[in-house]
Amino acid sequence: MSIREDLVSQMNQAMRSQDKARLETLRFILSAVKNKEIELKKRTEGLTDEEVLQVISSMIKQRLDSIEQFKKGGREDLAQKEEAELVILKSFMPPQFSREEVKEIVSKIAKDINASGIKDMGRLMKEVMPKIAGKADGKMVSDVVKEALGGG
Repeated sequence: MSIREDLVSQMNQAMRSQDKARLETLRFILSAVKNKEIELKKRTEGLTDEEVLQVISSMIKQRLDSIEQFKKGGREDLAQKEEAELVILKSFMPPQFSREEVKEIVSKIAKDINASGIKDMGRLMKEVMPKIAGKADGKMVSDVVKEALGGG
């Protein structure tokens, strides 16, 4: 079952159980996926699971930013709503790599491609990202790559 099919299935389940918060979040995810399909001109074939995960990942980043902003603004009620959505969004993501696991992957690939200095960062990132896409935060990966190349 694809992630998109799982989303639709869970949305129908949320409708039957009248779980309004979950239903609203699932509809929002499906809407974002549909918008991405239109943007990429993939309306007929749909998005791949990786592309759906990218959409969900960007939604997670948006929620994290919103939570931070709402807390700064003293809007605890809105922050809690965003946190509830965040939990649902994260449930569709694969298990995330720890910083140590990312370090292992980065050091192995750096050794394989003979990356030696910060000048090789782009080349190393290009090799690393497909292997951990959706399974680790891009900022953390970038930081680990910089450390591995002696630039951080």
